Amino acid sequence: MRDRFPEARRRDRIAGGDPENGGRPARATEVPGVAVRPGYSVSRIIKGGWQLSGDHGAVDADRAIFDMVRFVDAGVIAFDCADIYAGVEEMIGRFRAVLARTRGRDALDRVKVHTKYVPDRDSLAGLTLRDVEASIDRSLMRLGLDRLDLVQFHWWDYAVSGYVDAAAHLGALRDKGKIDLIGVTNFDAERLAELCGAIDVATAQVQYSLLDRRASEDFAALAKGKQVSLFAYGVLAGGFLSDVWLGRPDPGFDFDNRSLVKYRLIIEEFGGWALFQDLLATLRAVADRNGSDVSAVALRVTLDSPDVAATIVGSRYANRLRRILRAFEIELGSGDRREIEAVRRRSTGPRGPVYGLEREVEGRHGRIMKYNLNNGDDRLARVARQGEVA
Repeated sequence: MRDRFPEARRRDRIAGGDPENGGRPARATEVPGVAVRPGYSVSRIIKGGWQLSGDHGAVDADRAIFDMVRFVDAGVIAFDCADIYAGVEEMIGRFRAVLARTRGRDALDRVKVHTKYVPDRDSLAGLTLRDVEASIDRSLMRLGLDRLDLVQFHWWDYAVSGYVDAAAHLGALRDKGKIDLIGVTNFDAERLAELCGAIDVATAQVQYSLLDRRASEDFAALAKGKQVSLFAYGVLAGGFLSDVWLGRPDPGFDFDNRSLVKYRLIIEEFGGWALFQDLLATLRAVADRNGSDVSAVALRVTLDSPDVAATIVGSRYANRLRRILRAFEIELGSGDRREIEAVRRRSTGPRGPVYGLEREVEGRHGRIMKYNLNNGDDRLARVARQGEVA
C-alpha cells in the first residue's frame, strides 16, 4: 500500500515519534485543561484551523493531518475549525480516522472538535430550521461525527434580524442530539446577553491579546455572570507577536496571507508600528529573564488573564509546538507584568465593542472580510495589495 505520509513520517521519526508505527515524542510539558460545562473539558491551548484554509499560503494536507496527532500526543486535545474554512473540517475528519487507528478509541474520545456555523451574509434574512440543519448535517458528514462537540455561531449583520431565531434552531438541533454545546463567536456584549436569554451559551470566541482588549471589562464581566467561557483567538496576532518581527521595518499591508493583513491592521489600531516594536522589545527582555521567547511570553500573559478560559493558537504544522508549550513552563513576575502593561497603557486602541471595527463593511477592517464563503466568495485580500486598507 502506498505510504500517504512519507515526508511527515520521516520528520517525525527524526523527532522521535511516528504515529503510524506507535512512536510518541516524549511529553515535556503538561497542558492544563479547563471545564466549560460539567463533563466537558478542553485543553487551555486549542489548535486553530484558519491557517489551514485559503489565503494563508500553500498547505501540505497530509503533513498537517499527521501533525495533528502530535498535538494530541503533547496534550492539546481541542481543535477549532469552521464550516467556512475551506477543506478544514474534512481535514480534521481524516485526522480523527488516523488518530483512532494509531492511538486507539480512548485517545479519539478525548479529542474535542469545535466548529462554527457561519451563514452567509446574503442568506441571513429568512433562515429556516431546515437551512440550519442542512449546514449542521454537512459539518457532521465532513468531520465524521454523530454529534458535534461545540458549534460556535456567528452572524454577520445585526441590521438583519433573525440571529436569536437561528440560535434557537441550533438549540432545537441540540435537543435532537446533533450538537452537544452551543457557543458564539464575535458577538458583542449586548447581543451576547440577548442570546443567553434564549439558549444556553457555553462559550464565546473573541479576539483577545496584548494588542486587543475589546473583550475585557464589560464583555468579560457579562460572560462570567452568564457562565460563558471565553476562548481567545489572535493571541499571537497571526505570528506578529514573535521574535521574527522584532527590529524589522514596517512591512506595510502588502501580504498574500490574510492573517497578516488582518493583524497588521490591529497593530495600527493599537498605536502603530513604532509602539508595536516597543512592545516586542519589552517582551524580548522579559523572555530573556525567563529563558523563553516573545511568543511564549505573549501567550502566557493571555493565559493568565482571569477573562480567558482557553486560547486558540493557529498553527499549520507541529514544528513550533514545543515553543508554544513553553508558555506553560514560565511564570511571569510582578515586575515582568508591570513592564508589559506600561507599554500596553500607551496604546490607542482598538476601541469599541467586540468585533465592531470588523463589522464596518466599508471600513478598512471590513473590506478584507469574505462574507459569503458558503456560496463561493473567492475574493482575496486584493484591497490590501492595492493599499486600500491603510
